[in-house]
Amino acid sequence: MRSFVAIEISSDKIINLISKFQSEININAKPIEPHNLHFTLQFLGDIPQETTEKVMASLNTVKFSRFMVNLKGIGVFPNVKSPRVIWIGTDESGGNSLVELAKKIENVLTPLGFSIDKPFKPHITVFRIKNKIEDISKKVDKFQSIDFGIQEITCFKLKQSVLNSKGPIYSDLMEINAES
Repeated sequence: MRSFVAIEISSDKIINLISKFQSEININAKPIEPHNLHFTLQFLGDIPQETTEKVMASLNTVKFSRFMVNLKGIGVFPNVKSPRVIWIGTDESGGNSLVELAKKIENVLTPLGFSIDKPFKPHITVFRIKNKIEDISKKVDKFQSIDFGIQEITCFKLKQSVLNSKGPIYSDLMEINAES
């Protein structure tokens, strides 16, 4: 089953502001559905059921405290001249806390044979771009300092992703809560 570890965006205020941004930027790209907005802490790929159970046991050992993340600014991967992804970033403090949590997850999953191909960069994908589009640098610049609000991070999830023609369908396999 295709799986990943993520933190969902749960604040209605933030989701509404992201949806508003998606409609205002006016580009030829597929917006991510509001209910699918998340930080991917680690992508696991297709894994068999027995591995999923080992992943769950390992993730259960991850300890972390609640923290706040301010979602702000936008950027693109790989670059503004030929974008494939438009994303929302974070403040430095919240971003560092996300990096620390992603590192803890990586550390417990490495013994199971999982590895990351590039360092974790805290971001939420808000558009996927399949075909080449016009230069969007002016549009990106216009929204560079946009602030989407603050969300408290209280848990992360192991999620399953089923791909279909309309896009991915995510479901929760497990939730790991912050220590109180």
